[in-house]
Amino acid sequence: MLRQRVMTAIVLLAILLPAMFYKTPLPFCAVALILIAAGGWEWGRLNACSFAVSLGLGVMLAVLCGLTWYAGLLEKPLPVLWVLAGGAWVLLGGALLRVGVAGWSRIPKALRLVGGMAVLWLAWLAVAQARVIGIQFLLSVLVLVWSADITAYAAGRAFGGRFTQGKLAPAISPGKSWEGVWGGMAGVVLLSVCWSLLDRFFESSGSAVFSGSLYAHLWSRHGVLVMLVGVIFLAAMSVVGDLVESLVKRSAGVKDSSGLLPGHGGVLDRIDALLPAVPLAMMLVNL
Repeated sequence: MLRQRVMTAIVLLAILLPAMFYKTPLPFCAVALILIAAGGWEWGRLNACSFAVSLGLGVMLAVLCGLTWYAGLLEKPLPVLWVLAGGAWVLLGGALLRVGVAGWSRIPKALRLVGGMAVLWLAWLAVAQARVIGIQFLLSVLVLVWSADITAYAAGRAFGGRFTQGKLAPAISPGKSWEGVWGGMAGVVLLSVCWSLLDRFFESSGSAVFSGSLYAHLWSRHGVLVMLVGVIFLAAMSVVGDLVESLVKRSAGVKDSSGLLPGHGGVLDRIDALLPAVPLAMMLVNL
């Protein structure tokens, strides 16, 4: 199992890293489009659609993203869209976690399918726009989510249950603890401060290695306090994305969204925390 996970990770990195660091955003946006289309297929499966219908959802999502790209929206600022998307994630994400697994099945299937497609389309548009802004900006958002996940896991393993008796969401994801959440938030605070200090150090020496990041945008425009509040907010919402996908999988009675990524599950299993985080990052820099 470990060997399978490692091999899959190597293949993914061999595809994603050259695409991300290419001189133009085109390769990365194309790879992201393919992954999101696969996520659309998985979404259909999680909502009890047939293979043909699930495949059709994936194709429709790919076409929608392609039309968005063709219309030139990747280069256009869309502050209203990102504010609406961010508000929807905060309100509806919280509502879904409140009603739990039982409440998910009571939502009409058509509404679930349309809502999921909208979430995936917004995630693709956000990550594509982030790459258009710059490699450092996109990388800083991705690293934030990964850092939140890694430090939350480490803190949960080391301190889970020591300071709080209750789990974070026992009916949805029994393994997650509040200590893990706090550890993830501490991790992104440390990341943002270190990244920003390195940015200023290299900037003073005439280099721009760390410039153009999410943290540089927030600090230069609004100050360090707003930056810290912003990264904590993004870390918290990445947890919401993780829990919402876990809720859907538990309702469907499956462990993984698919087997497309051997050893890792499906595409949605890998990007669940990014689904709210990247659109919300775009909201923060557009305010």
